[in-house]
Amino acid sequence: MRSAPSVGIRVGTLAMAEKKAFLLRLDPFVWDEMERLAQTELRSVNGQIEFLLRDALAQRGIKPKAKPPHASSSSSSSSPFKRGSRVD
Repeated sequence: MRSAPSVGIRVGTLAMAEKKAFLLRLDPFVWDEMERLAQTELRSVNGQIEFLLRDALAQRGIKPKAKPPHASSSSSSSSPFKRGSRVD
């Protein structure tokens, strides 16, 4: 039985855990052009795709809602695990 592939999220990398991961199938030519464009703009291909998607949304007058910071005490009270707490 095959196990599910790892998403590659490292422990302690909060920003990575907040993003939605999904599979995207692209034409090889589109991928090559995305790589080329990302290199010229000093971004990863993933960062370039997100940049282009955000730009396309902005051109249509859509602004993604920003999430509030995690420092809020009301959202952390619902979790039994608090940052920095130790369980022995």
